[in-house]
Amino acid sequence: MDIPALKRNVAVESDESRLALDGFLTAVQRRAFTMARAALGNTDDAMDAVQDSMLQLVKSYADRDVDEWRKLFYRILNNKINDLFRRRKLQRRFGGLLPGLASQNTDEQDAPVDPFDKIPAAEGDPAIHLQQERTIALLNLQISRLPRRQREAFMLRCWEGFSTLETAQSMGCSEGSVKTHYSRALSALRSNLGEPL
Repeated sequence: MDIPALKRNVAVESDESRLALDGFLTAVQRRAFTMARAALGNTDDAMDAVQDSMLQLVKSYADRDVDEWRKLFYRILNNKINDLFRRRKLQRRFGGLLPGLASQNTDEQDAPVDPFDKIPAAEGDPAIHLQQERTIALLNLQISRLPRRQREAFMLRCWEGFSTLETAQSMGCSEGSVKTHYSRALSALRSNLGEPL
């Protein structure tokens, strides 16, 4: 992702806020991409969702307080992911009837996440590295199989460290719903992985 190119056409008020925004986007881009790819199961769609989310944050919310960016960004990203789910649903239902939908590439869209995607090289014993790769791949696969709302709650609470309130605001639901989705996600992952989380 080329963040400076993403913001070239968007005016940000000062150099300080531009640097702060660059730093923020750099800090969240990898996690956001991982989250989007796990949700969408497609690398290209995940990249599009993250880039669109970054662009919208820069265009619409660059003037907001730095402390608000994280919640806003993940809310935007969740909305982009939901939009892609809706678009896929329309393509499945009406793809043959509507010419604009039928021409779009649907080969990879519902493909599961490749559990053997490259993981950054670890130092040390290759056997330990291989075991870590397999564990991470299995975890990513199981996360991608969770229902959408459970996956969102798990990723925001566990991976991003959001509080229940922040997760609820980002997902657009109540704190009770977040607790339920998160609990069910943990239960499903524990059951499927056979290990405590």
